[in-house]
Amino acid sequence: MPIRLTALTDPAAAPGARREVWLAEEDGVPVGSAYLRTSDRDDRRHLAELELTVHPAERRRGTGGLLLDAAAAAARAADRSVLLAGTDEGGPGEAFLAARGLRRVLVLAAARLPLAEADEAALTALAERPHPGYRLVSWDGTVPDDLLDRYVAARPAMDDMPVGDTGFGAVRWDADRLRSAAAAVAARGDHLTTTAVLADGPAGEGGGMVAFTELVVPGDGTGDAQHYGTGVLPGHRGRGLAGWMKAEQIRAVRRRHPALAGLLTDTAEHNVPMRRVNEALGYRPTHRTCHYRLDL
Repeated sequence: MPIRLTALTDPAAAPGARREVWLAEEDGVPVGSAYLRTSDRDDRRHLAELELTVHPAERRRGTGGLLLDAAAAAARAADRSVLLAGTDEGGPGEAFLAARGLRRVLVLAAARLPLAEADEAALTALAERPHPGYRLVSWDGTVPDDLLDRYVAARPAMDDMPVGDTGFGAVRWDADRLRSAAAAVAARGDHLTTTAVLADGPAGEGGGMVAFTELVVPGDGTGDAQHYGTGVLPGHRGRGLAGWMKAEQIRAVRRRHPALAGLLTDTAEHNVPMRRVNEALGYRPTHRTCHYRLDL
């Protein structure tokens, strides 16, 4: 019998975001699936992001092409101009996407810090190294009210991170978006912790915020935690602030979550300064993920 696609209903639909799902099956047996995500965020209105999987035993039989065609048609119907799909470098997904006319536009280098092997003495030395004119501050969950405006002002530190030709635009953060992002992490039972750098200056006690790094820890405190955003405002780069605040965050999370196994991060291959920071902290490369683009 021919391969049949069935559209499924997303049980986790959220305001301003949609996920369309297709299941590929043959003789009632699932052989592949596709997830297409779209968002109404200003920086994502032109994008559709695709996750496509075909069982290894069922590849090269047209299943992937059927799923990709369905997703591309849905993206066009949603007035999206760019379709993005990710796959592991060197895997079968790369050959498939390239053969279907997509082009590689970004490579992310993933790395992991095994906490049991982290160099505590080196982390302590880095975290306690003086940085005149700056001080560290940390919080859990939603940013405190007294730091909110300063955190909003610091978020553009990530605006110039390398994104290749993905079409990703700079995210415009405001107070509501920051609160919503923290609430989303809490709603799924995980723990968001943030460490930031304040500089001496006129922006209230402690000065303005010039750098930040976020980490999400699984709700049960086990497994691997995931780094989210890390940024340093351009005028304060080259002073060791990224390594300083990340070292302090690593030490703190080890104390608070002793059963945690590791920390995960991914960085654009062209973001050499941040990759060097992670390497100095003990992060080890694990794999590389490629993003492919189809102009619709």
